Amino acid sequence: MEVRHATAPDQVPGMTTDRLRARFLAEDLFVPGEVRLVYSHEDRIVIGGAVAGERPLGLPCPDQLRSGHFLERRELGVVNVGEGPGTVTVDGEAYEVGARECLYVGRGAREVTFAGGAFYLVSTPAHTEHPTVQAGLADAEPVRLGSQEGSNDRTINKYIHAKGIQSCQLVLGVTVLEPGSMWNTMPCHTHERRTEVYLYFGLPEDARVIHLMGEPTETRNLVVADRQAVISPPWSVHCGFGTSNYAFVWAMGGENQAYDDMEQVAIGAMR
Repeated sequence: MEVRHATAPDQVPGMTTDRLRARFLAEDLFVPGEVRLVYSHEDRIVIGGAVAGERPLGLPCPDQLRSGHFLERRELGVVNVGEGPGTVTVDGEAYEVGARECLYVGRGAREVTFAGGAFYLVSTPAHTEHPTVQAGLADAEPVRLGSQEGSNDRTINKYIHAKGIQSCQLVLGVTVLEPGSMWNTMPCHTHERRTEVYLYFGLPEDARVIHLMGEPTETRNLVVADRQAVISPPWSVHCGFGTSNYAFVWAMGGENQAYDDMEQVAIGAMR
């Protein structure tokens, strides 16, 4: 498990492109036959990818967690970002998770395995237990935002949130942009009380998303490919424009679960 330390806003202006990417971008989460994990000290979020080959993959418990099993003091959100269905087995109970569908695994589960699919993992610390719950697109709370004229016609599917799947602090959903729409999350915002991570997927091999990050008045950019994730500290904006339409998993962890707890930034105020 790779460990990333937290950053302060005044560290970013002096960073080169390579340093920005090394600190905020997870490029190689999805490797066939492996479970790869990144531990961020920003709200102690763990993100990862699990792509099983011929044999199922188990969720490991890296030494850095100092626990008997991965979910001893944590909860987990799982999203299938592959094209076909896959199976997640939690303590002997199997869940078939389709493309863009979600499984929440509560604290205390001891054994989690993955077969088929391409699973994106997001984990946050948890102080109590909630039941394991599966949700498909039909179960999500959809919010349609944007417009074709603004190049941001999109549907936000909220899975894990205060009025959906219950969790300790994890909030998670999948946003899907319509063909011809490439902007996401505009006007943008920051979350002073939460860290957010974006995992972009559904991009053609030769397409990219230009992801904006940093303080609103001094932004930087990351060029992001398919199935790569950006860690956004509470002080950083997070929005982007793609060379094609795409989807992304957004996930938050921090002080509260209020979906609309944000500080919006007017487009004209950005620099």
